[in-house]
Amino acid sequence: MDDRETLLAPTAPSTLRPAQICGQLLAAMDGSEGRRKKRKRNTTPDAIGMGIKRDLLTRVTVDDPEQEDFEAWLLHQCLTAGPLTGATRAMAMDILDEWRLALASEEFRAWLDEGAPSDDVES
Repeated sequence: MDDRETLLAPTAPSTLRPAQICGQLLAAMDGSEGRRKKRKRNTTPDAIGMGIKRDLLTRVTVDDPEQEDFEAWLLHQCLTAGPLTGATRAMAMDILDEWRLALASEEFRAWLDEGAPSDDVES
């Protein structure tokens, strides 16, 4: 195993569920929304992507797929997204990356467990 494989090797308990992490990622999105609103440029495309991501995360928490089925679940969401296939794929890849980070990083999981604190969350 090389250094990169060691870094990305899952360390999370096998009981960790995508729905649990995605529920916490939903809370973390409040910081992203706060940053988006502070930008001086037109952030409509950002808002559309964030809406798609929020919808995907919400559906994960409802459907509660198993760990071993999560990637296939995300793929199915992309294949059934109709005209939003490309944007859905981009957000699904983002979620998959965050899921893999949660599996590999105790620090990331701890940050999520703390409610994903951010100075950008609006009160």
